[in-house]
Amino acid sequence: MAAIQDYVEQALQLSTVDGCVVVASEHTETNLRWANNSLTTNGQMTSRSVTVISVAGQSAGVVTRSVSTPDELAALVKASESAARDAAPADDFAPLVEPNGNDDWDADPATTSVEVFSRFAPELGAAFKQAGKNGRLLFGFAEHQMTSTFVGSSTGLRRRFDQPNGRVELNGKSDDYSRSAWAGVHTRDFADVDLDAAVEQLNTRLDWADTQLELPAGRYETILPPGAVADLMIYAYWTGSARDAEEGRNVFAGPNGTTRIGEQLSPLPLTLRSDPAEPGLQCAPFEIVTASEGGLQSVFDNGAPVAATSWIEDGVLANLMRTRAWAAKTSAEPRLFTSNLVLDAGGTASLDDMIASTERGLLLTCLWYIREVDPQNLLLTGLTRDGVYLIEDGTVRGAVNNFRFNESPIDLLGRISEVGRTEHTLPREWNDYFTRTAMPPVRVPDFNMSTVSQAS
Repeated sequence: MAAIQDYVEQALQLSTVDGCVVVASEHTETNLRWANNSLTTNGQMTSRSVTVISVAGQSAGVVTRSVSTPDELAALVKASESAARDAAPADDFAPLVEPNGNDDWDADPATTSVEVFSRFAPELGAAFKQAGKNGRLLFGFAEHQMTSTFVGSSTGLRRRFDQPNGRVELNGKSDDYSRSAWAGVHTRDFADVDLDAAVEQLNTRLDWADTQLELPAGRYETILPPGAVADLMIYAYWTGSARDAEEGRNVFAGPNGTTRIGEQLSPLPLTLRSDPAEPGLQCAPFEIVTASEGGLQSVFDNGAPVAATSWIEDGVLANLMRTRAWAAKTSAEPRLFTSNLVLDAGGTASLDDMIASTERGLLLTCLWYIREVDPQNLLLTGLTRDGVYLIEDGTVRGAVNNFRFNESPIDLLGRISEVGRTEHTLPREWNDYFTRTAMPPVRVPDFNMSTVSQAS
């Protein structure tokens, strides 16, 4: 099989339309899965995909396929060109990106292998033995991925980026299955995964759940850990399209075609930002897009440099995502989608510190099944999962029933009363799509637990 860079060059040579962009990815993945204190499966996978974006006039044809032969590549280019000729002019059209950057284009794609688990796997085996002795059961998985992406264009642009990505999801249960707790870790290389700390966290929460309490629905002072905060902030970030705001379609819309940029969203010095060079959360410093997504991303922006951006700064809405096409139409600077997210307010308190300073309130573990109810104010609904705990006088008294919640993350920003120390975290709901986050625990004085849930 030809080198993946050769596929990019060959596809560009085959192109007969006005412009062409090729996005080619080589992906390797290795994983471990376990249940009932025993490893169940392990595996390694390799895949390759090629996306051809053909530009005819101001129309685009986008086709993605798995390609392994020259004939398949030629068919892919032909299908993309046919789609471009049949398409209406694209409302996100922009001239293709000119050459920029100086990546190691010719180097072999980066790969991963089961060797990434050389330290983690023995530690996992020891954790199984200890869990069995304690009457606990461990379930979960660990996976590590490496994706090398090559972006080439008929303008002469050539960019490549190697993205490592790893995660551990660990679920602990009592041996009668009456109690459950969850912990998750994001990592680039598994060298920094502290499995003992994750298991200790599970054991602590399972111990708390020895006492079971019932509470009615209502508004409660609630501490949200970093992972739950990440799930809410990611949803807010995904809706941060300047185009949608200026057309009155999202929570950031202002009156008469304006936006809420410049508005104070929080009295606290909260800053929500993205930076491709963020230590431990590094991501591509240029756009990689295989399908235009409304006002968030455009296939015409492939290869455009991505800058560090503060979306909220000191509590004030500072920027919204703006493709190059929409930026040109609105005489503004492009603000391109970045695949990491950091929330910080300079807090120093740990989650344990915040529990200790709570007179009476709830501690969440994680949120799940999050769905949008009203895009105009970004009202979300969802369920709590794997542990909600009652805190009294700085001590966790026991686990309470699950709830359905109804909250807007934008509204929450204005009601947060305390922000702890920002740390790398793994969101529970969105970690299939967005894993690179750093968030603090936060305290909300009146989190809306709208109904009691029977989920367990």
